[in-house]
Amino acid sequence: MIDTEHVKCDTCTAPEPMELDASDEASRGWPTVDIETNPYKAQFPLFQQHPEIAFLDSAATAQRPACVLDAERDFYQRMNANPLRGLYSLSVEATEAIAKVRQQIADLIGAAQANEVVFTRNTSESLNLVAKSFAPTVLEPGDEVVITIMEHHSNLIPWQQVCRETGAKLVYLYPTKTGQLTTEEVLAKVGPKTKILAVGQVSNVLGVENPVKNLGKLVHKYGGYLVVDGAQSLPHMPVDVADLGADFFAFSAHKAMGPMGIGVLWGKMDLLNAMPPMLTGGEMIESVTREGAVWAEVPHKFEAGTVNAGGAYALAEAVRYMKNIGFDAIEAQENRLTRIAYEGMMNIPGIRVLGSSDPDNHHGILSFAVDGVHPHDVAEILNADNICVRAGHHCAQPLLQYLGTASTTRVSLAFYNTEDEIRAFLESLGGLRRKMGYE
Repeated sequence: MIDTEHVKCDTCTAPEPMELDASDEASRGWPTVDIETNPYKAQFPLFQQHPEIAFLDSAATAQRPACVLDAERDFYQRMNANPLRGLYSLSVEATEAIAKVRQQIADLIGAAQANEVVFTRNTSESLNLVAKSFAPTVLEPGDEVVITIMEHHSNLIPWQQVCRETGAKLVYLYPTKTGQLTTEEVLAKVGPKTKILAVGQVSNVLGVENPVKNLGKLVHKYGGYLVVDGAQSLPHMPVDVADLGADFFAFSAHKAMGPMGIGVLWGKMDLLNAMPPMLTGGEMIESVTREGAVWAEVPHKFEAGTVNAGGAYALAEAVRYMKNIGFDAIEAQENRLTRIAYEGMMNIPGIRVLGSSDPDNHHGILSFAVDGVHPHDVAEILNADNICVRAGHHCAQPLLQYLGTASTTRVSLAFYNTEDEIRAFLESLGGLRRKMGYE
């Protein structure tokens, strides 16, 4: 069996139930590091190539440490063969390596068994798989699917489509203007007709953490199912799908310092067994005749064609890297930097931050508007000062419409950011209206 833990980089070190209205693996010999004093910059090749930039767009995609890049290259250099396809040793090694990755992902999220981990391309594909393969098996005309208005389009459009196809009704939960789901709103919308409740654990616009655990308890009370979009939560905080009460949980590797093109769908085994596949072909079959086919066992029946084996292998290294640092340390560092950024922004005239006035409720994400300046202009001016931010609707147009704006600029932080980078951002932002001729 291949030991995937041998891939190293010399520089790599690698909640209680919420109120509805409330806004380890061993270190493998890596040194203990104080996250507040070590910015980890040296572990990221892109930052070595571009020491001038402040990368503040990790909610879109995270940067990758060298050990993750090395792991993907190592897969192709040492065991490049198609998993599950061959009986020769190279293919067997690749197969064993990917099986080990599934177990590592299962351990990370508290899954009951490794075969509940399905590899996809990204969170979007994972959520589409649930909507297109699971939802039609339980939805009937008159049933309701409940989502929040805060959802990324990937956790909204699939539910629009499946409701049209099944005759179910799509129901929206609306938060307060500061991003909190109130008890009154939830109890008014989730009830006996609710068959599926799909929610992002953390909003990619407001940064607010939704009370997923309590939402799960409520929908299960009525015999429904909880689908969790974990794209913005898993890279930044501990996740335990059993504790959350999730029936499905989805995330992307590239937001968690892994490669692009690999994602994960976790689901309870009994639900996965009952679902038909979304895609067909390749190793997702047990047998094929001229008249039909018998599907392979879970998870393989959902993985048509060749999986992104090198990407999965590298994702495992990203998981080890994050666990070595510790999610508590990651979360504390990101919250500290978020507070510095938020408080600094509040001291700049003409800046309005969407969502909560408490920076601890933003989980590293600050979406903001500058009076009189279009978000695209904001991003361009910041870029001229080597500050990388996101501008636009952030794939959350219904939320921005609800909040009365068409687009915003978004700063999103990760543990590898530094206080100096936040200060540089604030300095650039402070001079922005003057550069535009408003002061």
